[in-house]
Amino acid sequence: MTTWFERLLAQDAINFTLTNRIPRRWLTRVVGRVSRLEHPVIWKVSLALWQRFGGDLHLEEAAVQDFASVHACFTRALKPGARTIDRGPSTLVSPCDGIVGAAGRIHQGQLFQAKGARYTLEDLLGGAEAAPFEGGTYVTLRLTSAMYHRFHAPADLRLRSTTFIPGELWNVNPVTVRRIPRLYCRNERAVLRTTTATGLELLLVAVGAVLVGSIHVHAVGTPLNQEYGGPYHLPCAAEADKGDELGYFHHGSTIIVIATSRTRLCEGVTAGAAIRMGQALLREDREERDHVGVPDSSGQV
Repeated sequence: MTTWFERLLAQDAINFTLTNRIPRRWLTRVVGRVSRLEHPVIWKVSLALWQRFGGDLHLEEAAVQDFASVHACFTRALKPGARTIDRGPSTLVSPCDGIVGAAGRIHQGQLFQAKGARYTLEDLLGGAEAAPFEGGTYVTLRLTSAMYHRFHAPADLRLRSTTFIPGELWNVNPVTVRRIPRLYCRNERAVLRTTTATGLELLLVAVGAVLVGSIHVHAVGTPLNQEYGGPYHLPCAAEADKGDELGYFHHGSTIIVIATSRTRLCEGVTAGAAIRMGQALLREDREERDHVGVPDSSGQV
């Protein structure tokens, strides 16, 4: 049954105001600190309110059922076997649970944010070189606040570097994505540069948002957030097998998966589709193909 709160948030103007026209940085900092308080009353009341208004957290999948804090709940690990990893040798899997926002080909350095709205890969990467990914494939995955918040390796890979790009903290829900131009390029984000075992260049761009404000990459160790003062380019030399955990958000947000032109979308990866971590996302082509003029999921090139 739809609650009155859900009906209220279904109104675009009200949703946008309640989730964006607020002191986003201050509120994110306060929520982050309160969420770490280890007190049973705070934890139980917060969980009850969340289950009532925020959606089912599916805690039956969690490795443990008793949490010391709200933060521990939202960054929870899963039971072994809770997600099935597609082990196909040419398959790149989804790094997280999420809902596909946009997916397709990178054409003239541009990606779709929403219908009629684009942004450039160079802008998303903070001005870094984007040419190697021309004609490549991208998938935007939005993690809702009730979803599992950890992200994993889409393939056997080597994490070469992580770049943190400071920015704003807009919400990343569909209402805001439609209203704020270049949203992903404006919010703070971490760019993970990786190379797969087959030599494929692969980027994972973890985008922060209001109430998230912190991205944890295990190979870096230090939380990347509005209080982080640098350095912003962090060389890494971490190896990971497909499905290995790479890090987590401190709340729901967005991950943009970007691969070179040797890849194509797997069947069913279209806007609005619900994807689970470990599910087939991209397929690697063994030979280079000319993708010029191939439409993306919006039906445009």
